[in-house]
Amino acid sequence: MTEFERIYRDYFREVELYLRAVCKEELLAEELTEQTFFQAMKELPRFRGDCDVRTWLCAIGRNCYLSHLRRNKPQENLDELQIPDPRKSMEEQLVDKTQALAIHRILHDLPEPYKEVFSLRVFGQLSFEDIGSLFGRTANWACVTYHRARQKILAKLEE
Repeated sequence: MTEFERIYRDYFREVELYLRAVCKEELLAEELTEQTFFQAMKELPRFRGDCDVRTWLCAIGRNCYLSHLRRNKPQENLDELQIPDPRKSMEEQLVDKTQALAIHRILHDLPEPYKEVFSLRVFGQLSFEDIGSLFGRTANWACVTYHRARQKILAKLEE
């Protein structure tokens, strides 16, 4: 088994789950996962091993997703957002489908890196350390960015 085959076998599912959490579209996530591993296959000889392979693959996947967004700028007409119950935590609101849709709409318009850090933490269930590593930053930066994103979402929900 080649090194690339081992990497593909060991990390395919994790990269696909990461991309599903980021883009929230199953078919797009599958396509981006294919692009990620195609790119990784080309870049493998230049991979220095400075970071975990999973982090390297997710960074490639992130770049594939950002390229996709640049090529396909969405023009989405957003419906009225419903005002959430402020006594519920954000995590509880995500369980409620109506509230989840409202949060996803707000998240869609949230600027980077807030959108991605929030998605990685809540939907991808990555640690702050892993998120910081993906961005080439510290775990503290990831934690602060996540909490700022959360505050921005809560502020929009209260409007």
